[in-house]
Amino acid sequence: MAIAKAERLMNLALCLLGTRRPLSKRELKESIEAYLEAGNEESFNRMFERDKDDLRELGLVIETVENLDGDTGYLARRDSNRLPAITLDAEEAAALGLAAKVWQQARLAGAASGALQKLRAAGMPEADDPYDGPQHSALEPRIPVHEAAFEPLMLACRDRRPVVFDYRKATAARPETRQVEPWTLECWRGHWYLAGWDRDREAERVFRLSRITGKVRSRAGAFRAQVPDVVTVRETVESWAGETATRSALIKLRAGAGYPLRARAGAVRELGDGWDELAIPYGHGLDAWLVEFGPDVVVLEPADLRADVVDRLRAVAKG
Repeated sequence: MAIAKAERLMNLALCLLGTRRPLSKRELKESIEAYLEAGNEESFNRMFERDKDDLRELGLVIETVENLDGDTGYLARRDSNRLPAITLDAEEAAALGLAAKVWQQARLAGAASGALQKLRAAGMPEADDPYDGPQHSALEPRIPVHEAAFEPLMLACRDRRPVVFDYRKATAARPETRQVEPWTLECWRGHWYLAGWDRDREAERVFRLSRITGKVRSRAGAFRAQVPDVVTVRETVESWAGETATRSALIKLRAGAGYPLRARAGAVRELGDGWDELAIPYGHGLDAWLVEFGPDVVVLEPADLRADVVDRLRAVAKG
């Protein structure tokens, strides 16, 4: 179905771009096989109007012209739909080159590499890449993408399509089905998060991709909730992932372990017997991070953080 629609849209775009005069709906119907197979006139009219709106949403400028006989015609002038010349300075080219190296995922890496080749063929300047020299050969900027849910969610965010997936909270033994309007994907501390509108709970929620089980299924229909701006969504993910600290937590950490925690600590005190005491910023999501360090961490205070960590460890033990 998706391939058939894409082919129909492509054929309609080619007809509108290839004509020197406006074409009527009757002429377009006779020129595109999918329209001839539409059945009755009402089905064709609905299909044509949807296709025309889709092409306009994709950026094609379609003009509506009325001829002397009063008939309506359509065309897409090439000069109105021609992209301006791409001009990038050396710094902009370097930024694009660095961004193209970030992705480890094979399909994204191929698309990024192909885009760079086209830009260079169009005259984009070759930029000095600080990561290409021998002194930087051990460094490679990357964003890891291991979750199978990443690609379908990325496409759903781009196309503004609702999705359904099974999600297992850290404190739950079994996953639950969630119906979500996906807004954006964000990466924090090497983990990917999806921010969106949970239809069942009628509230915005943040989901960690590693806790999504099974396949992500797309659903038809438009979003019900308004999508906030990118900055607001990013602040939501940042807060949920524990980057925004509102108070301080006191933990015991095994000596020689937990270096990321030590880097965030405001104070460190040796306790002896192979343990240190750390005061670290405490925000939402810290319990999930502490669980990753297993038996090397013991929460001393506050009590609610200690209880959350214990609940998460019990859920992990139950499988």
